[in-house]
Amino acid sequence: MKKNKNKYILFLLVLLPAFFLSSCTNFSSLKLQDGLEAPRYDESSSWLFKELSPQKKIDVFYVYPTIYGDKSPSNMDIYNQELRDKATRSFKKQTGVYTEVGNIFAPFYRQVSMAVLDPNKDTYKNKNFLLGYKDVSRAFEYYLTHLNNGRPFILAGHSQGSMGLITLMREHFENVKLQKQLIAAYLIGYSVTKEDFKQYPWMKPATGESDTGVIISYNSQAPGAKGSPVILPGAFCINPLNWKTDGTPATASLNLGAVFFKADASVDKVVPHYSGATIDIATGSLTTVLPEKLDTGGFPKGIYHIYDYSLWFNNLKENIKLRSKNYMKSAK
Repeated sequence: MKKNKNKYILFLLVLLPAFFLSSCTNFSSLKLQDGLEAPRYDESSSWLFKELSPQKKIDVFYVYPTIYGDKSPSNMDIYNQELRDKATRSFKKQTGVYTEVGNIFAPFYRQVSMAVLDPNKDTYKNKNFLLGYKDVSRAFEYYLTHLNNGRPFILAGHSQGSMGLITLMREHFENVKLQKQLIAAYLIGYSVTKEDFKQYPWMKPATGESDTGVIISYNSQAPGAKGSPVILPGAFCINPLNWKTDGTPATASLNLGAVFFKADASVDKVVPHYSGATIDIATGSLTTVLPEKLDTGGFPKGIYHIYDYSLWFNNLKENIKLRSKNYMKSAK
């Protein structure tokens, strides 16, 4: 456990200098909706993280989760330093599963505030969600044109970040070239549905631990938990412990290590064999019985949304390595 913790801390020490180099520049003054400054992706200040000298053969395009909850403005001001810091902390807590295989590219985007969303309406049609998504789309287009240099890539997100990437896949990935470049899409913490796979045939569900060009998605909660805002009818789920898509239980012995973080995003503890997981076929949720009570933040009791990466951290890390290795092997 100590070895894993030290390794992760070493990664952060390597990462932080590059982060500050990539983000500390003059801010853009371009104004758009609600007086918010729009990201200019030709400026480093519009990137939460951008690899300055890519050394790896694979990229990761990462979109951070919902970190903004004020009623006004309706969208995140990406030049608000407090919000930039919150996005950075989320970045540190999640991207450790990707850094061993890929060069990270993570844009700031004007995500919609949780406070202005109506749970009874389709968020994908919400004008404020679409404003943030358009930023993600523009960032991805800029990344492909100026930063990617033809490398294969992983799409990675959580919560609203995954929503943006789901929309991106719907709108952009009919393009066969992009399909061929995609190693996998880790769209965690929101629902990719059976209807998505039917309506957008280029969006393909993962069927095991090693297939490529596919979507990995799940939403963690306690058995019988109610009121999850991220589980939609027909939600697809793959179990990150045994990589099954049916109800086959995975015991805690398969859990390579849950990784928990302090408020400043530094590692608090690494716990091998923390908990098992089973897919609830009726709801499409990933259910788990935890050995302790965890604070679920603003989510209902038993909804472990904020721990979707932490609970299965080391399994995700190993799976990302495996899919990347298989992709590169097949590409030769």
